Amino acid sequence: MKPEARKTVHRLTATSLAGLIVGLIAAFATEGFVEMVQFLNHLLFISASSRASLSGAQLWLITIATLTIGGLIVGLIMQFGVSQKPSFGPPDTIFALQLHERLPSPMAGLSSTLASILSLGCGASVGQYGPLVYLGTLVGQLGNRLPLGLPYMRSMTIACGVAAAISTAFNAPIAALIFTHEVILRHYSLPMFTAVTVASACGYFVANVVFGHSPVFLIETDASFRGIEFLLFAIEGVACGTLAVLLMKSLQYTAKLSQRITIPFALKPMIAGFVVSLVALQVPEVLGAGQDVFREVILGNSYSAEALLLILISKLLVTIICIGFGFAGGVIFPSMLIGVLFGALFALLVPELLLDNYSGVFDYAICGMVAMMSPVIGAPMTALLLVFELTRNYEITIAAMVTIVFANLVASNWYGRSLYDQQLTERGIDLSLGRGHAYLMHHKVSEHLTEALPMVRQGASLTELRQQMSAKQTSSAVIVDDEQRYLGTLLQQQLLDLDEDTRIAAIEFQALPSFNEHTSIWEAMGTMRGYMGEAIAVVDSASGRYLGSIPEAVVINAYLDATAELRREEHEI
Repeated sequence: MKPEARKTVHRLTATSLAGLIVGLIAAFATEGFVEMVQFLNHLLFISASSRASLSGAQLWLITIATLTIGGLIVGLIMQFGVSQKPSFGPPDTIFALQLHERLPSPMAGLSSTLASILSLGCGASVGQYGPLVYLGTLVGQLGNRLPLGLPYMRSMTIACGVAAAISTAFNAPIAALIFTHEVILRHYSLPMFTAVTVASACGYFVANVVFGHSPVFLIETDASFRGIEFLLFAIEGVACGTLAVLLMKSLQYTAKLSQRITIPFALKPMIAGFVVSLVALQVPEVLGAGQDVFREVILGNSYSAEALLLILISKLLVTIICIGFGFAGGVIFPSMLIGVLFGALFALLVPELLLDNYSGVFDYAICGMVAMMSPVIGAPMTALLLVFELTRNYEITIAAMVTIVFANLVASNWYGRSLYDQQLTERGIDLSLGRGHAYLMHHKVSEHLTEALPMVRQGASLTELRQQMSAKQTSSAVIVDDEQRYLGTLLQQQLLDLDEDTRIAAIEFQALPSFNEHTSIWEAMGTMRGYMGEAIAVVDSASGRYLGSIPEAVVINAYLDATAELRREEHEI
């Protein structure tokens, strides 16, 4: 076999194996996660069927105790088992892959996953899909150790783990494939696409063949719309985009409020659990992820407009409290449920009042689901394909497309691309201008320090200065005080007419541009655009101490190396 053919066969085989192995492990891990949550929901009387067996006094006591004690246990796990207070989820995976950074320790990741299981199990209003993304990330990180000889193996296996987890949980392999590329990877490299496709198919295989699950919310519908309804779908999209912004801003505000409360972190989820338990005693539909409520709203007309409004407001508030005050979990499913509730309410209040006949509550509920979810996670294509996979209906997919477009238009202009991107922005990672810009902003020029310029103390003689400049073969030198604080730069032309006994301190130093330890490669390139010197000094921002210098060529090479690395990842295997 020719070398090129052998190389092609190896790459194809290795890529498929990476997707297959990681996909199967992540799929079974996902099933274990979901089954454990369901077991705890039944054991702790969170599910509707288990709560039906309780009397009034028992219901009150068990509900309050379960959520309050559960919140305390979750808080203790997060405080002592996780290195950072928020639970791990999609933003951490995006951060690690986009910036080629390390993930938190496996023990911290497992602690966060355990806290998510307990949060969902005890009835906190959080989602399971965010934690499942990170569970897939953990599996993918382990898959990086496979001896397959592939470049960018870590990014590939993590993406495979994420896709398999979402595919298994939603039973929607196409949406999982697109979610991984649209939200996590943010590029469509063919090798990555191949491996992720295999992994997503493995998740679908495990969910359907091994465990016999049907798609999460597979609904048969014969949707048929009147022309005027597409205007109503656009209005619904605008309303859902506004509601999504309200949710995202409230989550961020509540998280900041929680940080300002000076009590041990372990107590914060406990307080949130107690508050949620009081709400749940009046509106039990707010408990847990809410799949039962979702099905009731989607499949029938069980709720009146007044009931839908009450559940919607209650679910929105308890979700904000639970996530903001430290319960471990995601925001994907809560946003979907809030969207379904709002869509059903919109159908009862708008089309039913304006039209003699319309397509039905179901269609507006489905459109509300994806119009609410897509701006929150920044995945309009994923949302659109999810509708098609869950309904198998082309007409409603078109209607959903309209709501998704308008919801994302409103949310992106008022808030930004997604909650995940805003959370990363708060960490100093701005992805709004693309992954290349974020990568160059994240990596600092201080990683490339040199001693290209001589460092001379201000008390030295002119002779010593000239000797050091000659030894370095430079036409400039950095001047520092006795504590190595940067004072300025001296240029060769300033020394031409000076006597040998002239003291350096008597010369006027040049106030040339300087960098500090926080200066990024991107910022350095901007500074270098109008700079004609040999190198730029790097100065500690706190103490003013001189750290070293960066020649122009080093900055340019760092920029070119970084951009070339990203291009190779996106276009090569």
